[in-house]
Amino acid sequence: MNWEFWSKQLDEEELVENGGYEEYSSSRAAGMNGNGPTKLVDPLEDPVPGVGTYEDFNTIDWVREKSKDRDRHREITNKSRQSTVALLHSVSDAFSGWLLMLLVGLMSGALAGGIDIAAHWLTDMKGGVCLIGFWFNHEHCCWTSNETTFQERDRCPQWQSWAELITGTSEGAFAYIVNYLMYIFWALLFSFLAVTLVRAFAPYACGSGIPEIKTILSGFIIRGYLGKWTLIIKTITLVLAVSSGLSLGKEGPLVHVACCCANILCHLFTKYRKNEAKRREVLSAAAAVGVSVAFGAPIGGVLFSLEEVSYYFPLKTLWRSFFAALVAAFTLRSINPFGNSRLVLFYVEFHAPWHLVELAPFILLGIFGGLWGALFIRANIAWCRRRKSTRLGHYPVIEVLVVAALTAVLAFPNSYTRMSGAELISELFNDCSLLDSSQLCGYKQPTNTSDTGAGNSLADRPAGKGLYTALWQLALALVFKMLITVITFGMKVPSGLFIPSMAIGAIAGRLLGVGMEQLAYYNHDWFIFKGWCSPGADCITPGLYAMVGAAACLGGVTRMTVSLVVIMFELTGGLEYIVPLMAATMTSKWVADAFGREGIYEAHIRLNGYPFLEPKEEFEHSSLTVDVMRPRRSDPALAVLTQEGMTVGEVEALVESTHYSGFPVVVSKESQRLVGFALRRDLLISIDNARKRQEGIVSASQVVFTEHAPSQAPDAPPPLRLRGIMDLSPFTVTDHTPMDITVDIFRKLGLRQCLVTHNGRLLGIITKKDILKHMAQIANRDPDSILFN
Repeated sequence: MNWEFWSKQLDEEELVENGGYEEYSSSRAAGMNGNGPTKLVDPLEDPVPGVGTYEDFNTIDWVREKSKDRDRHREITNKSRQSTVALLHSVSDAFSGWLLMLLVGLMSGALAGGIDIAAHWLTDMKGGVCLIGFWFNHEHCCWTSNETTFQERDRCPQWQSWAELITGTSEGAFAYIVNYLMYIFWALLFSFLAVTLVRAFAPYACGSGIPEIKTILSGFIIRGYLGKWTLIIKTITLVLAVSSGLSLGKEGPLVHVACCCANILCHLFTKYRKNEAKRREVLSAAAAVGVSVAFGAPIGGVLFSLEEVSYYFPLKTLWRSFFAALVAAFTLRSINPFGNSRLVLFYVEFHAPWHLVELAPFILLGIFGGLWGALFIRANIAWCRRRKSTRLGHYPVIEVLVVAALTAVLAFPNSYTRMSGAELISELFNDCSLLDSSQLCGYKQPTNTSDTGAGNSLADRPAGKGLYTALWQLALALVFKMLITVITFGMKVPSGLFIPSMAIGAIAGRLLGVGMEQLAYYNHDWFIFKGWCSPGADCITPGLYAMVGAAACLGGVTRMTVSLVVIMFELTGGLEYIVPLMAATMTSKWVADAFGREGIYEAHIRLNGYPFLEPKEEFEHSSLTVDVMRPRRSDPALAVLTQEGMTVGEVEALVESTHYSGFPVVVSKESQRLVGFALRRDLLISIDNARKRQEGIVSASQVVFTEHAPSQAPDAPPPLRLRGIMDLSPFTVTDHTPMDITVDIFRKLGLRQCLVTHNGRLLGIITKKDILKHMAQIANRDPDSILFN
């Protein structure tokens, strides 16, 4: 995020003082209470433009938005009985949600296909160029060639490395140096373009986007975060960042891209354009679409949105998410970006059974994934905090270039770090066939043909020289990936975490898998192998261990469980391996939770100071609302409006002299009996509008919130009636309500503020920010970190 830009926006003395969050339950009841007008947002007879809308960096009023939608729906239903035109309007209104989902699925699927194809092409460009057409990637270039051999299927005359183009030869030290330098040049160029475009045109396009989308789905407004410029720049720079060879993936950012598509398409439909709560239902479905196109896992995408991202997920959203994810997956399949008729790069072909004994190494991989997840979160958050608090954060372009250069210099000599993350995972998931030329399949060949196992699977064989070389390279790649991912995630380029986490787990899993395979080969008479692993049998599948390791590490970092297992078996097609995946994922979550309950996205939400009440976090303290509410004993009295007796000038002075987002309305200063709640924004807009449109409204005019205007002197200016903008049933709790119940009310209803009363008299107010500060204090964290920073 462009934090400097955000902090400027918020410097006006805490836009969120009482909180940006305080605007919450405000005009909700204008339509819910029988006394109020039926149209929620009409403060006067005619609706005032802007009343009922929200400022940037504020939280929406969930209850008011839902109430507004119910009123709109009731009106359409009543009218539909009166004429055919109204009936058709009612049908189109009901159908508009499904049409929007169709458009979101089509647009996201098409963009994801384009991103996949472009990223594959630019990644290959670091190694060479196709002579028959520079727009072909390596694989497509050699498809039509008749001169490829099975051992060197990647070599064809049509594709030339940079050394062959420049020096005329692909062998020797000079050719190696030329290729090395060209690899670094392209990596630096791509990363420079990515960070420059982000900085110049769309500061919100950096990072993964999932922490911000979780915050937006909880009701917070970040204008421009899901806008058209963010979409265009994120799509272009995501391709460049992935192609530069940095240790990042495109999966998280694709969720952001899909949500941008949904937000832009929402403007085509009045129902979604004018209602923030309805729009968030669409964004929840779009998050499912993002994962669907990232992994080719539509069901996993729906579960991901439900488990990991969404704050409010009604049954209707579940069905629509399912439909949108299906459309997006179908669109991606039609584009066929990988040319293998699959939605993903790493579809596995092996289906060898696993044995009960193997649960022990699978659980071991779960423990490794949990430890790595906890370590990664702590290290990455420490690095990001350092970036924010030191001069490092002032030079995002230099930081990206230095990390890109470091990555390229260290990655090129090792073939496993040189290839893209997706290719590496595909290689590690792969099972060795008899004709496989991969180094990972460098076993000693069987001396007789009876050593082949059932079907086309091979019996376990002793490791050869090629495999030992591959294992050393993989061990180095593991250390390199673990270190470089910590400093890469959070830079000012689009960066996902799924692929790097899976790559780390897949390397660890493959190393363990080969170790188990060799152990079984040389010790098949041990009691743990007896009965199921006889000589000449295919007992251990190293690719399966890589798969389980990938799930364990991703689970440790994100704390996903159900959705992760479903994504993994949709991703690989390995339906028989659900139990190993479940065992490793659950172990990984338990181990990581022992070191801290936060996943990487929650940790980044807290680091950035977003007003997000984590639904999974338990509130275990025994405090009461009176301990948390404001004003405290030493504070000045609560700023309130009276239902009559205040002039327009006095109301304007009160609003100007404070930074609160709303004001309780009481009967009088003496009685402090609560009447309702009025939003700052609605007050300002209504007063400004009345001065322009109503005759005689001056600073001396009385402001009344009662149903009937009080009697006035004949020469007095006409009163300004603002009952229409007041919330007549604001949420209240008593001063002795336990805080755990209050926190639950805030979470489940998405409140921004709640008024505290004693025997009907107003005592104070609790905002979402107060609760977050209180929870930070209990956890021995700095309470002032709960501020947008």
